[in-house]
Amino acid sequence: MSFVAALALFVGVLVVAPYLAHRLRRKRADDRPFAAAHLVPPAPPRARRRSRLEDRALFATRALAVLALALLGASPLVRCSRLALQRSSGASVALAIVLDDSMSMRARLDGGKSRFDRALEGARELLASAREGDAVAIVAAGEPARVALAATTDIHAAQAALDGLAESDRATDLEGAIAMARALVGQLPQVDKRVVVLSDLADGHSDKPPIGEGSEMPVWVALPELRASGTDCALLSADRAGLRVRVRVACSPGATAQGREITLTAGETVVAKGAAPQTAPADAVVMLSAEPAGELVARLGGADAIGTDDVATVMTESGPGALAVIGDTAAESAATGGAPLIEQALAALKLEIGVRPIPVFPERAEDLAPFVGVVLDDPPGLTPEQRRALGDFMDNGGVVLLALGPRAAVAPLGASLEPILAHAVRWELTKVPGADPSSPRAGLEEAANTLLELDANHRAILDAEDIGKLNALLAWKDGPPLVATRTAGRGEAWLVTLPFSVDSSDLTLRPGFLSLLDMWVERARMHASARRGEVATPWLFPGVRRLAVVGPKGPVEAQRDGATWRVSPPLIGNYRVEFDDGKREIRVATPSARELDMRPRAAAPNTAGRDFGDTRAAVDVSWVVALILLFLTACELGLRVFSSTVRPVEP
Repeated sequence: MSFVAALALFVGVLVVAPYLAHRLRRKRADDRPFAAAHLVPPAPPRARRRSRLEDRALFATRALAVLALALLGASPLVRCSRLALQRSSGASVALAIVLDDSMSMRARLDGGKSRFDRALEGARELLASAREGDAVAIVAAGEPARVALAATTDIHAAQAALDGLAESDRATDLEGAIAMARALVGQLPQVDKRVVVLSDLADGHSDKPPIGEGSEMPVWVALPELRASGTDCALLSADRAGLRVRVRVACSPGATAQGREITLTAGETVVAKGAAPQTAPADAVVMLSAEPAGELVARLGGADAIGTDDVATVMTESGPGALAVIGDTAAESAATGGAPLIEQALAALKLEIGVRPIPVFPERAEDLAPFVGVVLDDPPGLTPEQRRALGDFMDNGGVVLLALGPRAAVAPLGASLEPILAHAVRWELTKVPGADPSSPRAGLEEAANTLLELDANHRAILDAEDIGKLNALLAWKDGPPLVATRTAGRGEAWLVTLPFSVDSSDLTLRPGFLSLLDMWVERARMHASARRGEVATPWLFPGVRRLAVVGPKGPVEAQRDGATWRVSPPLIGNYRVEFDDGKREIRVATPSARELDMRPRAAAPNTAGRDFGDTRAAVDVSWVVALILLFLTACELGLRVFSSTVRPVEP
């Protein structure tokens, strides 16, 4: 409060004046001697009875009037910290609020309130200053940027949308959120359009151009107190191999976890401790003395700006997976020697996962666990044990690429290609040169251009019942499928009605074959998504009819895109996934290393808000105080008239 405001409120001290006036009006009577007074019985002096205040209602009214007068004089000078819109004219405003719900907004301000809570409070203050005809849109800036509310003139709906927002552990996508906000209000009829950013601007790109620079639509970066710098350390991962636990620690730029301790707990029991690394990012190795009972959790001791990222679930170390290739290596090798063509083609794609040839298809599902995809090139049928292992592999999300050729058509008795195909395959002559140019689907359009004239005298023909269960991606010119897929459990099977041998066709020599392989590998990666990933990185569950996901704070909504479920974890921690067949698995969401950079990004000078908003607004209550003062004046007049007409009876 300023000195002038305090001086104006000091007028309230004049409330003593009515009290003094009432007391002075009740002076004590003068004593005069009277000889006959001894004949009158003693009685208390009237002046003593009058020494107390009379007309207390009138006194109270006058005192309140003085206080109201002091408040009326001080009200234009009193200001409070709150957000409000400045209007250059009486026209309505189209306002897009960008509210940052990323992990860095969990940091606390000096008053103990989190940055997110202050930003949410500021958004509500802006809505309170909105008028009839104003349009409001709300965008959440946690990665990926999301529309919390499309542009609307219903302020109550905007308030409800704000109530639905909560803190998360996402990274920050300020540029995407601002672009989305501009698009939401850009086509509205209001002439005055603005974007208000309520964020700490810690998006991990402090070296990029300032926020709002060069923007055609005014951008107001409000609440500068949110942009306080800070430091944070986090556990990015914790992997266990035997009794050895490797913990990955990362910190804000310039900060380390030196002097802090890493604790491993199983339930409530501490099973091991170790020192945090002196530099970051770096790994700390903690050794267990014995096999723990229960789930292991790693914790980083000490305190920093954010505590939710100091805990990580310990997972068993596993490799990135591999692709298994099963076929007749002698028949599939090139004439010049070397590896089979299918292996050479996979190597040409420069994949991040390995390719492992194995002689025969395994008979146990456990032997397929290291693989994310299996290539079966013209297999001579599968035994019952192999079919059971194949079914379990696809039920758990595995993807198979099955090439059909002459050996698949002459499978021995008791062997078949179930569960992919229920009927036998025929190997017959073909009179069409290649693929139908109008048949490609699902991204094979470009690849099909090189498969229109295939040199193939024979091809595999499928039973009509099996064709009815397939989804054709590419067809022969006379209609049967050349490339097709089929969902099996949580996995998929891709079928090609030509083998990968150059003796049967020139399919493997065409550029379109590499495109086909690349699509299949990408599909295998999608099905075998990692059990651990960064917050908000989608987990994909293709081929699942129903899905239930429970996160650290309860159920998490899953979105369906065709036959694929998509889940974006918003918080750090464990997620329990239950499938429609009753199977369960645990997935872990980890913090984004980029979000640990809490240095605020610069804001352009024209985003300070002097022209279209401000962070301090006057509290205009003078009209309310004036009405109260007028009412008190009327009451005083009424009381004076009443007290003059009604006089007490003298004793």
